[in-house]
Amino acid sequence: MQVSRILCIEDDDETANLLAEALSELGYTVDRAQDGEQGLSAILSTRPDLVVCDVRMPRMNGFEVLERVAAAGSTFAEIPFVFLSALGDRDSELIGRKLGADDYLTKPVDFEILGAVIDNRLRRRHDRFGLASDIHLTDREREILAWVGRGKTSSEIAIILGIRERTVNFHCDQAIKRLNVMNRTQAVAKAVDRNLITL
Repeated sequence: MQVSRILCIEDDDETANLLAEALSELGYTVDRAQDGEQGLSAILSTRPDLVVCDVRMPRMNGFEVLERVAAAGSTFAEIPFVFLSALGDRDSELIGRKLGADDYLTKPVDFEILGAVIDNRLRRRHDRFGLASDIHLTDREREILAWVGRGKTSSEIAIILGIRERTVNFHCDQAIKRLNVMNRTQAVAKAVDRNLITL
């Protein structure tokens, strides 16, 4: 299963580092651009699966980036676009949504909400374009379920993978939902049965 590629357009280094770390922990491949011009160039050259974009940036702001992407044709307009902004006022959000943004989240970033938003947007896009198989698990979800199947606890898995225990639990919960089962034991059994993981 191909890992989804996310482009983060963010001019603040500290925020960009936190975003890249959080999204990598969630199992995504993350590319970064430091301003709107770099971001637009990256979108047009690499066509990421989803874009997370700041609004206020030098040279080209996030609204301008989305306008240029939409104008580049339907292939690019289909890419899910999520704004992250310190501008929490209604007018700014309305501008973003009118331009076609899929979501508009305010800073400071709640990474669990961001993870859920990205997961939902990618799943809808995959379903719409027929890219999803019967059951789709991210690489991180498969990796964690395999460790669960080997008898490891969340805290042990967190140490093994170098991530937070909360992140482990988040992925377990997501896998349980995707597999449409009640608990981790059933999730492991179904994932093994569907050849999604090996123990």
